[in-house]
Amino acid sequence: MAFKLNVNGKVLEADVEPDTPLLWTLRDALGIVGPKFGCGIAQCGACTVHIDGKATRSCVFPVSRVGASAVTTIEAMETHPIGKKVQAAWMDLDVAQCGYCQPGQIMAATALLSTNPKPTDADIDKAMTNICRCATYTRIRAAIKQASGQKVTA
Repeated sequence: MAFKLNVNGKVLEADVEPDTPLLWTLRDALGIVGPKFGCGIAQCGACTVHIDGKATRSCVFPVSRVGASAVTTIEAMETHPIGKKVQAAWMDLDVAQCGYCQPGQIMAATALLSTNPKPTDADIDKAMTNICRCATYTRIRAAIKQASGQKVTA
């Protein structure tokens, strides 16, 4: 079945089954490989994308539910005003170690800052449920604070 999807501001067509997870539609049918497969059960967050600006775990989100919603992946963050700040903070604070989870982390952080421009540590803890096997959580928090314009403490 053919689905027309608004991905990163472009209308793309994917011929997949309706129950195909958005992650596999993006990666396999459309060649958009920024979102990663981690767990397949929406726990780790490596597959996080935005659907109409909301952080969404694409590994369990069927393509048939996307409809006319805008899908945004890590590939578009360099043009997103907040995403650009988040990516700059990630680089400035050398957040990534292995880097595998970082696209999902950046997507979750951008969604957080889009709705809460000055998050507290508790706000960050609540919103950032993505898993990082390298345990860069302290640097992730610092990067979110820096991207929000708040003072970063060591």
